[in-house]
Amino acid sequence: MIIKNGNTIHLQGRDISYIMHITDEGDLLNLHFGRKLEDFDYSSMTDEWREGLGFATNAFPLDVYPQEYPAYGYTDLREPAYRITNKYGDSVSRARFVKCEIHEGAMGTADMPCLFGKEARTLEITLQDDISELEIRLYYVVFDEYNIIARHAVIVNKSDADAELTCAYSASVDLPMGDYKMVHFAGTWGREREMFSTPLPQGLNVEAENARGGSGHQVNPFAMIADAGADETHGNVYAFSLIYSGNHSTAAKVDQFGILRVRQGINPRGFSWTLKPNDSFCTPQSVICFSQNGYGDISREYHKLYVNHLMRSKWARKDRPVLINNWEGTYFDFTEEKLLNIARKAAEAGIELFVLDDGWFGSRNDDKSSLGDWFVNKNKLPSGIDGLAKKVNTLGLKFGLWIEPEMISPNSDLYRAHPGWAVKTARREPVEIRNQLILDLSRSDVCDYVINTISKMLSEANIEYIKWDMNRQMTDMPYEGFNHAYTLGLYKVMSTITQSFPNVLFEGCSAGGGRFDPGILAYMPQIWASDNSDAVARLKIQYSTSMCYPVSSISAHVTASPNHQCGRITTLETRAGAAYAGAFGYELDITKMTDTEFEEVKRQVEFVKNIRSFIRTGDLYRLQNPYESNYCGWEVVSEDKSRAFVFTCKILAVAQSKNPWLKLFGLDEKARYRSVETGEIYGGDMLMYRGIRINYDMRDFAARVIVFEKI
Repeated sequence: MIIKNGNTIHLQGRDISYIMHITDEGDLLNLHFGRKLEDFDYSSMTDEWREGLGFATNAFPLDVYPQEYPAYGYTDLREPAYRITNKYGDSVSRARFVKCEIHEGAMGTADMPCLFGKEARTLEITLQDDISELEIRLYYVVFDEYNIIARHAVIVNKSDADAELTCAYSASVDLPMGDYKMVHFAGTWGREREMFSTPLPQGLNVEAENARGGSGHQVNPFAMIADAGADETHGNVYAFSLIYSGNHSTAAKVDQFGILRVRQGINPRGFSWTLKPNDSFCTPQSVICFSQNGYGDISREYHKLYVNHLMRSKWARKDRPVLINNWEGTYFDFTEEKLLNIARKAAEAGIELFVLDDGWFGSRNDDKSSLGDWFVNKNKLPSGIDGLAKKVNTLGLKFGLWIEPEMISPNSDLYRAHPGWAVKTARREPVEIRNQLILDLSRSDVCDYVINTISKMLSEANIEYIKWDMNRQMTDMPYEGFNHAYTLGLYKVMSTITQSFPNVLFEGCSAGGGRFDPGILAYMPQIWASDNSDAVARLKIQYSTSMCYPVSSISAHVTASPNHQCGRITTLETRAGAAYAGAFGYELDITKMTDTEFEEVKRQVEFVKNIRSFIRTGDLYRLQNPYESNYCGWEVVSEDKSRAFVFTCKILAVAQSKNPWLKLFGLDEKARYRSVETGEIYGGDMLMYRGIRINYDMRDFAARVIVFEKI
């Protein structure tokens, strides 16, 4: 709901309010973001900022006001939301309120993914700086049934000369005095999205940012600002999720009066964008959320929102097939018959999709050649992709394929024909990472090549799944702002291909989880969470990934033991247990399993098919935090509270110890539930308020999976 009451603008979600005020001078202030308030004219609240400061009303500086979209260099000397050098050569700006309009439906961002939905309303506020001849349009998307506000800005150069934009955040929020911490998600390859918490003292700028060309292994474009004592179920939490796949920044700083300013958007480091007369620049969408009940409510809000109003693929609302990928089973060393043997055994186990990974194209037998040459290697696959797909289909399996369409190998026919298509600067040899360069998707001809080549491939064979990889970070960027231009090209390519082939299930990947962000989810409803497939490492990776991203989007596979990344030995039970709450699959050579292991796989596949619908649509509750304890656990409860899936793992065995009580959430407290595993019956109230004690096997990495059904 959007209400204008005098000089007050009030946005209301299900349980939240976002309130702005227009001063007599035309400055737009942020009065409140948090728990839902009744509506009235809040104009008098501005008096509280004048207290004890000794400034006359007509000379009150913006430096102490909570600004809605703060400018650079006028009287607010804190960190700005935007910075633009005008035709006079300075960057000082003061954009004042002109008008506001309310639009039906969710208004989107230009050429970028964003939320959609006719159920929403969009507030458009126009600000204007008459001296710089600058117009700023702020957009706020509000859903009555969600506790979120989606924000973005459009900056327009209304002057008769070029202007240079060097900072353009999507959202800036000034939060009242408090004892805050910033929770962000950082790491590296194989350790993506580890959870970190940093206190926010006065004067220290804390920024979670990435400038490596994509959303990145190093820092995810999602962060939370929380009360110092907040946890999974308690405390006020403000969350910021950026729908963007390029360089990003979420920055927080407490000012001299204890006010916390949080900004999220494109990373200003390495960014510059020339606006010619009447040109405009659109920022990506920042989705901000509030919970007074800890991190868990934040997660469930984003999960439902992103499935229903971001992910455009029809697969977002469909059960995913159980797949097997040949990569860790064969790597580059395969023949057509070897692949078919794996597919035959997989079909016998009830697996539904066979995925052929890297090594099928050009002359590629290792990672040193052929990226860009998307034609089949007939020496390996004499039947071609079409013929192999038909043979796999005959076995009763769908067929899927790995591609890396954004890349080019120096040793490739494509590079020899078009060396200028690779990202590089004019006077340096480009840096090869993993023996490959990046195709310049800021160029329309390169985008067209990728679109036409991949579309031709998908049209000529019955390919029902694509794993879309991107295996290196971006170097040699030829100009400031290139990364944003590249990201727009990427979205053009992804949008065109996914819309042209709506029946194909696309999975995102970037050297594992290096581009796990909402921008990719808009086109690809699941993303490979990490190349580290070790079940124990995945406990933390999947636990923290679920803070923002839906369970159904987290691609998780059972792989071989000892694990190929860290050598850890775990049971098949533990490996499957960790992967059940995700887009489930296998990545190993199933033909090398013992009869006992194969029978266990058959049981696991049957189990997944029985639970996957309510795992996909249910509510996630994190029960045990692996960052703070020797345990990791999560629970998914069906929408009607009739079923609950519980996974728990005791990471290291401890002699002479008792396990803590495990309390569940989200059940019907007046109902009775039966354990499918043991047949024991419990009250919903007992499971939630008293809990149960889990008996683990006496070994490291012992896991239990329990399904409860309402009687």
